[in-house]
Amino acid sequence: MKKRIYILFALGLLSFSACRKYVEIPPEQAKTLTTATDYTQLLYYTTGIEPGYSLPVFSGDDAGSDETRWQTGLTLPAGNAYIWADRNFGAIEEDTDWQKAYQKIWTLNTVVDGIGASTGPEQEKQTGMAYALVHRAFEYFSLVSMYGRQYTAATAATDPGVPLVLHPKFLTDLTRASVSAVYDQVIADLNAAIPALNDVPDYPSNPSKVSAYAILARVYLHKRDFVQAEKYADLALSIRNTVLDLNVYKSGTTPFPTQVNNSEELLIKRTGSYPGAFPLSTDAENMYNKTADIRYTLLTAPGASLAGTTFTVSRGYNKSKLTNDGGYIGPSVPEIILIKAECQARAGNISGTLLTLNDFRKKRYNNAFVYVNLTAATANEALHLVIDERKRELVARGFRWFDQRRLRQDEGFIGTITRTFKGATYTLEPNSNRYTYAIGDKYIALNPEIIQNPR
Repeated sequence: MKKRIYILFALGLLSFSACRKYVEIPPEQAKTLTTATDYTQLLYYTTGIEPGYSLPVFSGDDAGSDETRWQTGLTLPAGNAYIWADRNFGAIEEDTDWQKAYQKIWTLNTVVDGIGASTGPEQEKQTGMAYALVHRAFEYFSLVSMYGRQYTAATAATDPGVPLVLHPKFLTDLTRASVSAVYDQVIADLNAAIPALNDVPDYPSNPSKVSAYAILARVYLHKRDFVQAEKYADLALSIRNTVLDLNVYKSGTTPFPTQVNNSEELLIKRTGSYPGAFPLSTDAENMYNKTADIRYTLLTAPGASLAGTTFTVSRGYNKSKLTNDGGYIGPSVPEIILIKAECQARAGNISGTLLTLNDFRKKRYNNAFVYVNLTAATANEALHLVIDERKRELVARGFRWFDQRRLRQDEGFIGTITRTFKGATYTLEPNSNRYTYAIGDKYIALNPEIIQNPR
């Protein structure tokens, strides 16, 4: 039976909505997929495959500004995410993070379901299937990390996650799968893909063993299975462990590498939308050694010096201006090194944690100054050092929001957060339901089997 899809594949990704009601109308224009190349070409449309979430960047405590001009310039959904509002979107609005993720999942499901029966070389079929599985795993992990409760072993099997749609059907049940079921699917997809993948990507947008291992390390970290997280971090680092020495770029005469040319990046994924520069919160700015840390002196700048910004007092994270390619949210060597360090700390391996951290940090610090090694007397102190380093290294890309969600299970890491927005004060308690985004009311109205998150 021939598979039929929107011809928009030729111009962009599918126009299908995540909602069942939006996919009941048969497409008026369609393209028939018959060859393995037909399917793999869907995966090479990087404008559609690469972009991911946007709103978590605004919710984390590492970014933001009290300046009125910046705040009033935010879109309504971004402003709602910034203040942890009850809803990010109105009753009839599209949640673009949700919608676009399920659009991509439809595309990926089309490949997974159809490429095996297509004509063409078996190797191309296996590669296309593996690519689609890795991309699908990435999307589902992002979705469950926004709209499902944080993974907790005692309740994950009953906590509602997100609808788990695994086939490109026009009519399907959208009852939310459990958080545990979504995690299991993500892990299964990645493990199924690995045998057919090359060790390293032929192009940075394409999955590989190293990126699949890296995503597994991220997933297991959030699952709090630190043994498995360290295992997959080590597997990823055994293939690629290159860390850029920022001293090469500190003078500004050598261009900072773009994402495509950056050997630290393991799979290109970027925020769905991203301002030219993002204001750092005061807390995040004060995390840096403002003299010796090149991440501060090179990758951030006073807002007043950044053209086109809507803040002048706050300091901006301007890496995207240096590279002109948005916010990075895919797996990277620095992230995996920091996952390894965290797992070492949680295992009580203080010396290993410090060795991993200090070796990494030396590539981030100006060698014109004497580097002073980090020290820790206890595993808890070592763990705090790792989390602080994650905040410096992975700033302004949504990672901190996801860290806040998971670290609430660790005493002494996440307290009450307070923000002032347009003259009003907002607080976020560690046990707040607002750490899980509301699902768009529009989707629930059309698909009542989707149950809303507690607010």
